[in-house]
Order: sequence, then structure tokens, then C-alpha cells
Amino acid sequence: MKFRSIAVLIGWLALCPPLASHLGAQDVDETVSLMAKIGAAWSPSFSPAGDKLAFVSDLNGVPQVWVVDSRGGWPQLVTGLDDQVGGVSWSPGGEWLAFSLAPGGGMNAQVYLVRPDGTDLRRLTDGGEENNWLGDWSHDGRLLVLSSNRGGSVSMDAYAYDLRAEALRKIAANPGIGAVTDLSRDGRRAVLWRMESRSDDNLFLLDLQDGAESLLTPHEGPGSFGGGRFSPDGSTIYLSANAGLDLSGFARLTVGAGGTVGPVEYLAAREDAELSDFALTDDGATAALIWNVAGRSELQFLDLASLALRPGPELPAEIAGAAVFSRDGRRLAMTLSGSAAPTDIWVLDRDAGTLSQITHSPHAGVRLDALIRPELVYFAAADGLRLSGWLYRPDGAGGPAPYVISFHGGPEGQERPRFRSDYQALLAAGIGVFAPNVRGSAGFGKRFVNLDNGALRYGAIEDIEACAAYLVDNRIAAPDRIGIMGGSYGGYMTMAGLAWYPELFAAGANLFGVVNFETFFRDTEPWMAAISTVEYGDPESEAELLRDLSPIHRVDRVRAPTIVLHGANDTNVPVVEAEQVVASLERRGVPVRYVLFPDEGHGFRKTENRITATTEIVRWFDAYLNRSGEGKGEGKGR
Repeated sequence: MKFRSIAVLIGWLALCPPLASHLGAQDVDETVSLMAKIGAAWSPSFSPAGDKLAFVSDLNGVPQVWVVDSRGGWPQLVTGLDDQVGGVSWSPGGEWLAFSLAPGGGMNAQVYLVRPDGTDLRRLTDGGEENNWLGDWSHDGRLLVLSSNRGGSVSMDAYAYDLRAEALRKIAANPGIGAVTDLSRDGRRAVLWRMESRSDDNLFLLDLQDGAESLLTPHEGPGSFGGGRFSPDGSTIYLSANAGLDLSGFARLTVGAGGTVGPVEYLAAREDAELSDFALTDDGATAALIWNVAGRSELQFLDLASLALRPGPELPAEIAGAAVFSRDGRRLAMTLSGSAAPTDIWVLDRDAGTLSQITHSPHAGVRLDALIRPELVYFAAADGLRLSGWLYRPDGAGGPAPYVISFHGGPEGQERPRFRSDYQALLAAGIGVFAPNVRGSAGFGKRFVNLDNGALRYGAIEDIEACAAYLVDNRIAAPDRIGIMGGSYGGYMTMAGLAWYPELFAAGANLFGVVNFETFFRDTEPWMAAISTVEYGDPESEAELLRDLSPIHRVDRVRAPTIVLHGANDTNVPVVEAEQVVASLERRGVPVRYVLFPDEGHGFRKTENRITATTEIVRWFDAYLNRSGEGKGEGKGR
């Protein structure tokens, strides 16, 4: 969701005629480019006084650190680097901004410090191929925590950087991945989050003096526990949890003087929603709770003394996240986004009761109020399981229209009504989008999210056919004009759909997707492989299952023209996955186009690359879905 200003075609979206009927290739590119240039702002972090906000935005084409008055105003650029910034955190003393930078867009992010005025830039991590994840500051600002596989580790271990000593030390070794979520104010303890396997994780209490650990969240079977924030006196830990529940709620644990820990006690839980995020005021009096209600967000406030719950304001966009309080608790910053609202930072003044937009991502040439909003629909899988999805209908479609079925990544991701420039560009081309949440998606409880583990993945693949059947049976999509696309695990589902159901799809777009579990486990980051054996299958004991579930071994069944897009620096899903698909389709003469970005990793973040990717995808589907075969030879080659 990037942008660059072009002031043309401002009213065109309100009409949304099929591009193939009225516009040429140049117009397609120009219109799609407008969509792809729409930007975003994220990662809000207050200054100690609460009068400023640091954030990350792609205002200048590459995500960088900016600072703005917390009441709004003209932002100031802090970093002007060539590579993408992921997140930023203001130190409690106000002297530093910590941020992560991804060289070439890869997974080997590095952690930096910089003064709020942009001076004194310094790197804390070693550089090179190591992976580093930015954490948070200690309350006194002396320590900055992070996770890293530095020193050749195959796992993401927990580290703390001491600003006084200017030294980085390991505070916990993790099997797989883990991170410190909070440090007690007396400096004695930390809460440590660890993922045992995907959809199953734990919190631990870590003694920072002797390294002793105690499990905070014992449970049987899958379980999700996160957040892990201390009360000011360190006697309570607040967390999100689903022990004994299907949908995650807000809970607390009591911590005794000797480190003894009580059981999980739920303070807020709902039967219709999962807790997706929470934030605590610095005085420990109030929690802001963000609930995921079938994909849309609701905000509530919980008084932690009386446990009285009250609703927050109605949100102006569908999805909220990244909530953080100012130190005095008066202001709550968060990101808001939606199907017709790019990601921006908003601030709620709790005293005044006002919710104000602080950043304004430009959308030159695009009327946001004319963008298509989706409807939430429900349908049945082949085995009767209730599935849902977001249906974006192209404006003016009186009967069955061309549609693209879009699968989210993860697999434990969730399709939500967030702003998608590629969706809106397809809709502008007269092509509808159906974005389903098939089994294995997050946001619907721990039972649903684990329904695609191992051999259960065949059920998720069968859900692909159910999605197409829903569109055809309800006369929403023309049966011979359905496309399929997705990124990461969504790319896996794309290639599975093209291989398992070749008769259903007229075209496909595979963005950095897994196609061969053997090469994925061999070439991905070791920590990624370690946490993926329950989700996908164990390559040592379930090699035959993984082989049968790999689309590459059925690629000879694919006959739909397919575009493949990948980042050369992707170490999550290495580029060999894309190369296998392209080589196989080329050998068989199936129309294929390969778009490789030399300066990107897992996903495309630079504005120019997002423009290229979105334009290529829309032109591909425009050629094969809108034009009924006209010009199909245009897609061949790289």
C-alpha cells in the first residue's frame, strides 16, 4: 500500500467500467498505478511527554521513520535510507528512536538507534545474514530487547542491549522462535513468549539475574498466549489467552514475591469475538481491548481495579491495531484501516472524547468514497463446515462477472476488510474479488485454525473448490472467467487450486508461494522450519504426505496461464519455489510470466515495486478474464 502523487482520473472509479471494453493498456497501467501508489503509516510510538509521535510511512517511496505532532500536522522525516524500515519505538527518556531495517527487503533485519532529529545513527546488530526482531524498551530506558539468530543460532534467541554498557547480551535461548514481551520495572524479571509450533505457544517468567525460567501457561493441546505485560508493581501479568476457551480473551496471572504464579484468570471474553490486541496505561489502571469480530474491530476499555468494561468510540474504519497509550494515559494511538481507508494513525483523546486522524496517506487521483466495500458472506464446505469470505462486487455487474478468488497467507492469517490496492485495481478493471477464510484461518477460534494441520490440509484444498462453487451456484461469477491468486501460503493455495482443479480456473497469480515442501523445509530459515512441522507435517516422518501435498508434483495438471512474482532476497519462501513453477510450466508450454524483484524479500514494500506488481497482476487477469482469450499469447515469457 504505497503511493506517489498523480492527479488524474479522479472520478473514474465511481463508474468502474471494464478496462478491456473502454481502456487500452496504457490506461490500465495508469489507473492501476494510482491504486498501488496509495500509501500507509504504521507503528505509532509516543514521545515521553506525549506531544510527538514517531511512526513508519512510505511517504517518500520507501518505508522510513517520521515524527509528527500528536495532535496532527506536517511530519518530519527522520531517516532517509535506501532500505525498508519495519517498526519504530521511542525510548522512555526521549533520547533515542529504535528501529528495524530490512536490507533488500529480506528477513535479515537489523536494529538501529537514531536521535529524534535524525542524527547519530548507529547499528546495534552485526549486519550480514542474521535475523533480528525489534522488541521494546525497559521502563527506565536502559535496556532494549530484541530477538536474534546471531552467532549462527538456528533459533531466534532473546537479547537485551544495555545502552550504558553499549553491549548486547543473550538473556534466553529459544527452541524455534521467541521474544521478550515485557520487563518488570525493578529489573528482576521478564516475560518471555515462545512458539512451540504454529498455533501453539507459551509464556514464561524469566529471572534476569540467574536465567531461571518458570512456565506461566501450562496447557494441553493447541493454545495461544500473548501480550505478557507486567503491572507497575510486577505482581500481575496481563495477557491474551485461550486456555479453556475457543476464542482468545483478556486475562491475568498473579506473581508472588518468590516468583510463584497463579492460574489464568479471565477478565474479559466474548463468544462472538477474539481479542486481537491490548494496551495498558502506564499507571496500570486501564486496559484498551481491541476485539476481532468476524474480521472487523471493536474497541473497549477495562478498568483493571473494578473490572468495569465500557465501549470505546465507533471506529471510522473496519480494522484497528498497534494500540499504544501516551505515558499520562490521556491519549491512545492506533492504526486504523479498512476496505476504503488506507492504513493511517489515529489518536483518541480520552478526556475530550475525540478521535482524530494524525497521518493522511495521500491518494492522488483516487476517490476513497468511491472504492468498493465488501460484504461478509457465509457458505458451506464439502463436508458441511461453515466458511466465510469477503465479497467485493464490481460496480455495475448485473449478472455473472469475472472474479478472482484471493487466498490470504499464514496459513494462520485471516482475510479482513483491509485496504488492498490490488483488490481495488481489479475492481476498477471490472473484475470482482472473493477473499475467503477457509479452514485453518485465524480469527475464528483455535479449533478452526487447526483444521488444516498435517493431513487435514486436504480439507483446506477441497475448500478451494467450495469457494468457486459458491460463486458459480449463486450466479455471482461466470464459470469460465474465474481466476485465483495469493501470496506466501496464499501462493501455495493458488498453485494447489490450479493443480487440483485445473478445470475451474482461467488464470492464476502466485506471489512468493510455497510449492514444494521438501525444498521449503530444506531452504527456509531454520527457525521457520522448526515451528512448521505440526502445521505442515514433519519432513523426517511424513515425507510422503508432504510430497503428496506439494503442488509441484501435480504441476503437470496446471493448464491456466500463470504469473509468478517473487523477491530475490526472500529467505522465508526462497526463490527456488518460484523457479520450479516457472520451469515446469515453460516446459509444457503453459503461458507463464515471471516477475522477479532483485531488491525485495518476502513481500513487496517499495512503492515502485508495488506499482509494478499490481500492474502486472491486473493486466494478467484483465487479459485472461475480461477479454475472453483475446491476446492470450501476450503473457508468455519472462
